[in-house]
Amino acid sequence: MPKITFMGAGSTVFVRNVLGDVMCTPAFQNAELALYDIDAKRLDDSEIILSALNRNVNEGHAAIKTYLGSENRKEALRGADFVVNAIQVGGYEPCTVIDFEIPKKYGLRQTIADTLGIGGIMRALRTIPVLEEFAADMREVCPRAWFLNYVNPMSMLTGYMQRYCGVNTVGLCHSVQGCSKDLLSALGMQDKLEGRKETIAGINHQGWLLELYDRDGNDLYPEIKRRAAEKNAGEKHWDMVRYEYIRWLGYYCTESSEHNSEYNPWFIKSRYPELIERFNIPLDEYPRRCVNQIAGWEKERAGILADGRITHKRSGEYACSIMEAITTSGRFSFGGNVLNNGLITNLPAEACVEVPCVADGMGVRACHVGALPVQLAALNMTNVNAQLMTIEAARSRKIKDIYMAAMLDPHTAAELSIDDIAAMCDELIAAHGTYMAMYS
Repeated sequence: MPKITFMGAGSTVFVRNVLGDVMCTPAFQNAELALYDIDAKRLDDSEIILSALNRNVNEGHAAIKTYLGSENRKEALRGADFVVNAIQVGGYEPCTVIDFEIPKKYGLRQTIADTLGIGGIMRALRTIPVLEEFAADMREVCPRAWFLNYVNPMSMLTGYMQRYCGVNTVGLCHSVQGCSKDLLSALGMQDKLEGRKETIAGINHQGWLLELYDRDGNDLYPEIKRRAAEKNAGEKHWDMVRYEYIRWLGYYCTESSEHNSEYNPWFIKSRYPELIERFNIPLDEYPRRCVNQIAGWEKERAGILADGRITHKRSGEYACSIMEAITTSGRFSFGGNVLNNGLITNLPAEACVEVPCVADGMGVRACHVGALPVQLAALNMTNVNAQLMTIEAARSRKIKDIYMAAMLDPHTAAELSIDDIAAMCDELIAAHGTYMAMYS
């Protein structure tokens, strides 16, 4: 009987999607599902909802067990075949709020702040020590398990686990599977969706749609470029930054425009405030989104718990299909985050890259890509620099290395002096308190 452990099971909507997929999959209908969290109320909610889902779509076959608090973490992991990670260290309050409000005092504005920028750096540095504890337990009680990481900042966390933690790890993100579909749909090219062929590679949230062909092998990029330029010139819309990438760099990338607006020095600039309106950039988007999601979840939770009526159809998440392929010796292709080691030849070997991967009975194997177009590798490299330095700071536990990580971040460096960067880091570290007490 396979065992799947879900770390951060209080993320109820996400755990419902992933483990709902599991319950709809014959290979896992009798699985043991171990739910781990440090929040008793949210863990209880997830247990109630998943138990209802188990009854309604799986005839109660799965065995659902809960584990509360770090003292029970090892038992949650014991004997696991797969570990799905969805934790958020420090939560929306206080940590996410701190990551936005303190930089704002220094004139540094952000949109999402979970992947790069000073917000992404801080999130990585408070999360990695927790992941080290997970990995130590896994090496002891489930050494052959696969760790499927969904937590941002993806490249920093996954790269750290792969380089230093001795655990089978792959990083998974939602942005790859919807990339070309969203682009073609937004440009009125839905007739090109069926049978399309594509290649995506780069780094997480900045993977590049390198090739896109229709079912007959016709290159779709010339028409995409024409329509994208026309749309950006003629109307305000939600994806203007990425269309600007197409204009100047020649390629579309995986993650949304609100994310990519803060991964470079070009769009959020105090000297050019008009760019925010011009490119429709939603500053402070993530805190706003968190508030709305919390309110929406409370309403949904009340409805589910009131009558227990909940069902599920398999989602587009990669996790279940990967676990199924490994368990049944099937085959599943997906975009995954792995150590580079020559997969993309013009990015560093130790970088965590997002490339085509295959899951089968031997685990997860990544595909060789070769060299990216020079301009794309160069932009990726500005992000990789900050990612690798953040990983180094997590290893050294030195505040000076945190300064250097922030200095290498393209958006932070474009806006602040070195003195202000250091002062901002000091203030953030102090405000995060015990979450970052290990850095000195």
